[in-house]
Amino acid sequence: MESILFKNVLLIATMNDRREKISNGYVFIRGPVIEQVGAGKFEGQADHVIDATGKVLLPGFVNTHHHLYQTLTRNVPEVQNVPLFDWLMGLYEIWREISLEGFYTSAKVGIAELLLSGCTTTTDHLYLVPRRVERIHDEEIRAAKELGIRFHPTRGSMSRGKSQGGLPPDDVVQTESDIMRDCERVVRDHHDGSRFSMCRIALAPCSPFSVTDELLRATLKFARQNKLRVHTHLAETRDEEEYCLKIYGCRPVELMRRLEWLGEDVWFAHCVYLNQKEIELFAKTGTSVAHCPSSNMRLGSGIAPIRQLVDAGANVSLAVDGSASNDTSNMLAETRQALLVHRLPEATDKNTSAGRAAHENWFSAEDVLWMATRGGAKALGFGDEVGSIEAGKAADLILIDTNQISFAGALSDPLAALVFSQASNAVHSTMVNGKMVVEAGRLVGVNLEGLIQSQNRLAAEILEKARRRNLNEVTSGE
Repeated sequence: MESILFKNVLLIATMNDRREKISNGYVFIRGPVIEQVGAGKFEGQADHVIDATGKVLLPGFVNTHHHLYQTLTRNVPEVQNVPLFDWLMGLYEIWREISLEGFYTSAKVGIAELLLSGCTTTTDHLYLVPRRVERIHDEEIRAAKELGIRFHPTRGSMSRGKSQGGLPPDDVVQTESDIMRDCERVVRDHHDGSRFSMCRIALAPCSPFSVTDELLRATLKFARQNKLRVHTHLAETRDEEEYCLKIYGCRPVELMRRLEWLGEDVWFAHCVYLNQKEIELFAKTGTSVAHCPSSNMRLGSGIAPIRQLVDAGANVSLAVDGSASNDTSNMLAETRQALLVHRLPEATDKNTSAGRAAHENWFSAEDVLWMATRGGAKALGFGDEVGSIEAGKAADLILIDTNQISFAGALSDPLAALVFSQASNAVHSTMVNGKMVVEAGRLVGVNLEGLIQSQNRLAAEILEKARRRNLNEVTSGE
């Protein structure tokens, strides 16, 4: 197997258990695996040598919640200024029009953006299945393979349409039998549980307000029989809490507890509205949280109690969420959002422990980078494979060039500079499984201009179809 050496690295942020940082170091890789990490000069030979002078080397970021198809509906005027439930009901009418080509192209766009921002492993929560298209999950898996990202997609689902008291139109939900049958197919066709796997499947009913409790039970049973992880949105808004109280007579977390949806094989997105008992329950059961600060602010959902979760010992990861509630898929930018939002009084006041000053609750730049690497790896079950730069781990690495105007004057702490003094195109190189997929800030082997043109065409087409259909429905109703 070919070997690669990163030499003269300004700083290696290993993100190992000791959070060790190595100045003027090297990393030696053979095939897909890191073999040596050290300071000074590497005593040996490598097939390829990369001079990383002036660059910071990090483990690749792990994104734990996304909806890649939503890159088709960024910045839609009708839903720019509305909260979650109104936002969903407006966008469902557009998402009904997505074609098979649309699911493939939108996935490629989102993954390209993730790779360019230093993300080497991502999940995706694809829960919307228009009736006229089939095998949409296969299309996003195809896109991920072409771009070279480590992929952990979920076979998402919705079974409660408007006719059953849910939010989505009936033509984007499926019956429970159809859902479970396709879950079996997707797992059979695509799941690879081997070490350093490039594609593992998880199962992910959408949310308590778009699926039945029967589907939640069936999904969990199948997942645990097949050693798969499970995922869903939870406790994102007050509306969700009120819905669960009305339909189930309990709060969202209590619903999950009753359904046995807690454990090390479970991770939830958002978790904005948790009480202390629920926080401690997550920590006790090993349940992980995907923190989505940009999305939570964009939709006015609130600030998640992340400091309380961390203090309780719960695992917290970082996620960009869908690109219609974040409007970007930039993992490095998400670290800065996570850093800043938890310094606001609204966050520190409710998360301040007795005897601790508010600013002592602030997260450091290294803390949020930990969430984006180690926290994400643990949430997705890759904890002993990715997320740190150590011998025996996968060679999923990113290089950030500090020789940029944004970092000028910030190099007294090069690692913190990546978050505090963030450059718009900071990532110089991205390596996944020992292969370069981004070099000199450009995707390797990807016609980015053509991809952008295809995406813009598809986005305009579905928006026009949705608006035309809505006009026809209004006219016929009159």
